[in-house]
Amino acid sequence: MGFYSSWLFPRVLDLVMQQKQMIPFRRRIGKAARGRVLDVGIGSGLNLPFYGDQIERVFGVDPSSELLHFAAERAREISVPVELLRGSGEALPIDDNSIDTLVVTFTLCTVTNATAVIGEMRRVLRPGGRVLFAEHGRAPDAGVARWQDKLTPAWKRVAGGCHLNRKPDDLIRSAGFRIDDLETGYLKGPRPMGFVYAGSAQAT
Repeated sequence: MGFYSSWLFPRVLDLVMQQKQMIPFRRRIGKAARGRVLDVGIGSGLNLPFYGDQIERVFGVDPSSELLHFAAERAREISVPVELLRGSGEALPIDDNSIDTLVVTFTLCTVTNATAVIGEMRRVLRPGGRVLFAEHGRAPDAGVARWQDKLTPAWKRVAGGCHLNRKPDDLIRSAGFRIDDLETGYLKGPRPMGFVYAGSAQAT
């Protein structure tokens, strides 16, 4: 790993992901999460302050040791037990059917094999468990979507592999999840980077 990807980018990402307009998504997810929670792509742990006493334990998985270092600092500031694990979403280091709530926030855009990650999410979630998500992706407006397609090859190189044009709702449904509620809309800022899908899903 080079200096940019291993040291500089994690710090830039931590700052970018602290935007105030993302806080309502994190707060809503934190209130809805229950039991044993798996935060896939936990990154620097920005969801952690929003997890409450209704949670038994949080497992956080991320491939970046630098981001997990930041997450460990945030984990020390909350009362909920947190276990941080270095690993990839394509091979989650979690037992089958062991998770009550699976959280994925601004992660599916970046993973190498999104289909494999969704399959792993399905594997570890217990029957009746819930997926809580807030992801950015392909916009419904044709003009914005065209720009997303044009920008994605270059954007991936500078933004840690982030795809602007994935459809997280379709990915979630593809693994047999039923989306119970879904809100979509643009964040403030450049539209190609800011169309958000947020909601919850259950295994069918």
